[in-house]
Amino acid sequence: MRRVVVTGLGAITPIGLDVESYWNNLKQGVIGIGPITHFDTSEYTVKLAGEVKDFDPKNYMDRKNARKYDRFSQFAIAAAKEALKNSGLDLEQEDLYRVGVIVASGIGGLGTMELEEQKLIEKGPSRVSPSLIPKIITNMAAGNIAIEIGVKGVNTNIVTACASASHSIGEAFRNIKYGISDAIFCGGAESSIVPLGIAGFANMTALSTNEDPNFASRPFDKDRDGFVMGEGAGVLLLEEYEHAKARGANILAEIVGYGATCDAYHLTSPDPEGTGAGKAMEFALAEAGVGPEQVQYINAHGTSTPYNDHFETLAIKRAFGEHAYKLKVNSTKSMTGHLLGAAGGVEAVATVKTLMDQFIHPTMGYQTPDENCDLDYVPNQGVSTNVEYAISNSLGFGGHNASLLFKRI
Repeated sequence: MRRVVVTGLGAITPIGLDVESYWNNLKQGVIGIGPITHFDTSEYTVKLAGEVKDFDPKNYMDRKNARKYDRFSQFAIAAAKEALKNSGLDLEQEDLYRVGVIVASGIGGLGTMELEEQKLIEKGPSRVSPSLIPKIITNMAAGNIAIEIGVKGVNTNIVTACASASHSIGEAFRNIKYGISDAIFCGGAESSIVPLGIAGFANMTALSTNEDPNFASRPFDKDRDGFVMGEGAGVLLLEEYEHAKARGANILAEIVGYGATCDAYHLTSPDPEGTGAGKAMEFALAEAGVGPEQVQYINAHGTSTPYNDHFETLAIKRAFGEHAYKLKVNSTKSMTGHLLGAAGGVEAVATVKTLMDQFIHPTMGYQTPDENCDLDYVPNQGVSTNVEYAISNSLGFGGHNASLLFKRI
């Protein structure tokens, strides 16, 4: 089986419009959550979100093309272009049918859908944009990346709600491992901080109603009351090891295992025994031939919802036994909010940077310990420590679980 390595990273997030800004802000505990500015929230119980600030698509693509893309696609293209640039991959030297894109979106162009629906209601069907469908469908993040950078290999997306990006990275890993592709841009993009998105999640009581940006997203804290919506994109360039080595690439980390399972339990709640998520971690370890005691760190799904954080803690204990208490576990969402289908992308970027810098960023907002969440969540202050193996978890509505195992180079 072929080895698969990470050679490029790209990120558009609420705390940075490039990987280094994003990572430095994570290390410093900078919180990107604030009052929603995309629309008037006066009638909403939820007032906060993790919005991407100062993003200008014209900095990443032609102005005319930018108008064709929904915001989630713009984020995806920007992150993919950053990953390509810092990878040093020269596409003119590549067989473009062996370079692919697997970049997900859990929801797609929800904002465009709202806008065009309003036109339909107010002005009639003739006023609906002919670009509606190619703007909103979730596969267009991947399709538009390929159009912008010119790669012609596998091009798809894995839609599994909040596990979408991690499943996309996992499937890209397998595609390269089994010899189908040499390199794949993979991850996720999302932009659902729009009236319908906030109303839908709020009315199912999934979102925090806390109006203090510093404590609205407080994963694993006893007083957590829901997640905070975020937006952005995270893209990794995965590459076959010998291919990367031959071109003198700067190899950032290796991906060595991937686990995917389903709880088969409930529409929105994780399995209360943590069995599905636990098995995903076990499968990732087994594929790599790595024992639980060899792992030092988990970037948790850590949504700040009462059920997720409790049940994910149980899942970690199932997979790691007593070693769970020696692990460092954190939640990137404490600073970015929950990027839905993009979450696994930006969190995989953070996991790779952890391995590169040997630094684990803090879980912010943590004040009150919860007896049901009794692991080391790196509260409020990051730590420098040895990390050889790290897992990134994503758990999605519908019971979808994904675990990615990365190794330090």
